[in-house]
Amino acid sequence: MTPTPRQSDDAVMELLAFRVAGQDYALDIMTVREIRSSTLATSLPRAPSFVRGVINLRGMVLPILDLARRLGIGEEAGLTRNVTIVVDHEGRSFGLMVDAVSDIITVPVAALQRPPSLSNETEPGFVNALAIVEGRMLRVLELAAVIPRPSEEAA
Repeated sequence: MTPTPRQSDDAVMELLAFRVAGQDYALDIMTVREIRSSTLATSLPRAPSFVRGVINLRGMVLPILDLARRLGIGEEAGLTRNVTIVVDHEGRSFGLMVDAVSDIITVPVAALQRPPSLSNETEPGFVNALAIVEGRMLRVLELAAVIPRPSEEAA
C-alpha cells in the first residue's frame, strides 16, 4: 500500500472510501471482496470487544469486526453500523462494520503521505498513509494491523 521507490511517478492506487464514527477512511480496493448491508452477527464467548461475532456468508463462517471499536474511536452505546465491507487478507476473510461507504477514489501513489510517528511502538499502526482528496483527509488503513492475529481472535 505504501509507495516504493521503484514505482513510476504516474502510478495510481484505487481506494474504497468510507466513514467510521464521522471520520474518513479508505482501504486498497484490491483487498475488498464485497460490500453488504449489515446483518446480525452471532456473538462468540470470550471474543475481544471489537469482534461483533460471526455470520454465515454463503456457507463460510465470517468474523465481523466493529471497525470503530477496533480503532478505538466513536464507541457510542447502541450505535449500529450500517455497512459491512468484506475484505481478504493473506487468505483470511473478515467483515468490517462501518457507517457508510462513499466512493472509489483513484489517487496518485506519489500523493500518499506517511502519517507522523507518534509513539515508539515497533508494531505497525492502523493508518498506513494519508491522502488529501477533494479537501478531505483520508486515512488509508493498514489492513495487516486492523485484522487480528489468530491469538487475538475468539477462543
